[in-house]
Amino acid sequence: QVRLVESGGGLVQAGGSLRLSCAASGSIFSYNRMGWYRQAPGKQRELVAIITRGGSTNYEDSVKGRFIISRDNAKTTVYLQMNSLKPEDAAVYYCYVRKELGLMEYWGQGTQVTVSS
Repeated sequence: QVRLVESGGGLVQAGGSLRLSCAASGSIFSYNRMGWYRQAPGKQRELVAIITRGGSTNYEDSVKGRFIISRDNAKTTVYLQMNSLKPEDAAVYYCYVRKELGLMEYWGQGTQVTVSS
């Protein structure tokens, strides 16, 4: 069973920064994708950023140039550095991982990000 522990959400003013962390159980090399999705009230969950096992990254268009996804292989942790936050970035952010074997997907419990204008 995969365990994901998220941290780093909170309240920030527009223009500010937050860093989300998600620590996964096991070896980072057992995951072929790690990343973040978000869901705002009344909206569908959407991809924010993904990093693959090979280190390739992909970002949702609205966060390009502001958010940076990275990982710490030794800690099996994925990070999302969020800069220049906007009120429209407010949402519950979910950590996401996909196993290399069997392509099983797992989600974190979610962490709230609130951006005041």
